[in-house]
Amino acid sequence: MAEQRTLILGGARSGKSIAAERLLAAEPEVLYVATGGDGSSDPEWAERIAKHRARRPATWGLAETIDLVPLLDSDGPPLLIDCLTLWLSRTMDALDIWSDLSRAGLVEHEIAQLAEAWSRTSRMVVAVSNDVGSGVVPADAGTRLFRDQMGRLNTTISLRSTTALWTIAGRTLPLT
Repeated sequence: MAEQRTLILGGARSGKSIAAERLLAAEPEVLYVATGGDGSSDPEWAERIAKHRARRPATWGLAETIDLVPLLDSDGPPLLIDCLTLWLSRTMDALDIWSDLSRAGLVEHEIAQLAEAWSRTSRMVVAVSNDVGSGVVPADAGTRLFRDQMGRLNTTISLRSTTALWTIAGRTLPLT
């Protein structure tokens, strides 16, 4: 299998996940890496998860985790990481960044670790991520920090990818 690292960017509900699934549809096995949690405490989120699961082939595996580095460093079937936005949010939760924004350096370290693993992986990998930087500047410091870190994460992963795509209204365009 040729080395292939693809990042699919776009706005909310733009068709990113469907585009990622299409890219990997011909693969007999894929490990779907869900970074958003299981939805057990949020019925609307659980419904979204159910729709995603219903679209995927039965042969695809599932890992619900934000611990992406070990997956990228191991051998196995292609990975579909959905999504880096939720990875960042949950990583910031785990590092308790929201209550102490001065701890932002901790998340920058996690981004660097993820980027290094992304660069060295021998697996085919497709990651989905939201572009949150095209809107207004958020009013509060925590949301600005998240938006800024999301931009750094997307830029870092994009520049280490073999392919970067932009999805809007269900259409996917290459970024060169």
